[in-house]
Amino acid sequence: MNKTQKKPVVLITGYLGSGKTTLLNNLLKQEKRRVALIVNDMGSVNIDAEILKENRENVTECPMFELQNGCICCTLRDEFIEQIEKISKLDSVEVVFVEASGISDPGAVSASFLAYEEDNPNTSVYLTSVVTVVDADRIYREFLSELKRRKEDDKVDENNLSNQEISTLIVDQIEFCNFIVLNKCDLLDEKQLAEVHSIVRQFQPRAPIFHTTKGMIELEKIVTKEPFDFEQIDSSSAIQKAINSLDGTKGCTDEYGITSFVYEERRPFNREKFLNFVNENYPKSLIRAKGYIWFSDADQDVQLFEQAGRNSSVMEVSYWVDALVDEQKNEILANNPDMKENWDEEFGDRENQIVFIGKGYDQAEIKSALEKCLDEKAIA
Repeated sequence: MNKTQKKPVVLITGYLGSGKTTLLNNLLKQEKRRVALIVNDMGSVNIDAEILKENRENVTECPMFELQNGCICCTLRDEFIEQIEKISKLDSVEVVFVEASGISDPGAVSASFLAYEEDNPNTSVYLTSVVTVVDADRIYREFLSELKRRKEDDKVDENNLSNQEISTLIVDQIEFCNFIVLNKCDLLDEKQLAEVHSIVRQFQPRAPIFHTTKGMIELEKIVTKEPFDFEQIDSSSAIQKAINSLDGTKGCTDEYGITSFVYEERRPFNREKFLNFVNENYPKSLIRAKGYIWFSDADQDVQLFEQAGRNSSVMEVSYWVDALVDEQKNEILANNPDMKENWDEEFGDRENQIVFIGKGYDQAEIKSALEKCLDEKAIA
């Protein structure tokens, strides 16, 4: 089926309280086509759906699918796809809006949707937009204010950074989208808003950023007929740009002194030492970090390390090719000749590669601390 004949799907994401439902209400009042809604909320009672129902007097009647008591990026993924399948068969529907819960990972939701499209090439729906709603006031109060204080006073107590509550998820939502709605801009003055815009742009260098108050924005600004480009969005973040440089040096510096560098090491980390470093001795000057690592006690597993503000996590996400049996390994290498270029005789494709973004950090000190986290047997 030609894309012009398919129903565009717009995914609206953003952290709790950012203004997603308000934005969606405003969009529905502008939309003259037949709309279908999927509203996801983590609670057992779907509050967002109730708000939308109560404020639908100016909206053409449309089917609403409520998904609650879970997240469409994980526990409700199958139910989400089932609802998409139902909507695809409704001839009356012309456009679909999906409001994700505040803790949904837009990358996971998008990947699920695109996998559905790939498995069902004749489906009548396709993903076009991932819109992240960002609370400008929260970013300023809980993130930028600490950076600004550090810039003005190098002796500021680092414990003040404990108030910084920007989470890994908020940064992930900013990084993974093709439109950003910077909401609640009326709560900041012009200078403060410019600072927030700058830091958001650091994490998301490509997506248009629209300043709004109470989620008021013209529909055509965030709706496109172009299919969502997962790979382009996934590769456009500040993290990925730093990885692409791979020279291990500090990247460009913005007006707030924020820079980045890449740490690379083939040898494995000792799990206990690495987690102790992250939990007990992690530099407060680091704003964001992300990368794939491996531990000596689980040399078959790819671990994803992420940090944003005071939040961090390590989770198993895949397996190393070198850990496979020879037949599978040789087949993968034969089909992916580029992999051979980065293949190590001792460790295969195993590698620690982490991007660090921060302000006022000591790169040599951080690298030294990471070296001490390596497994002693691997060092020997």
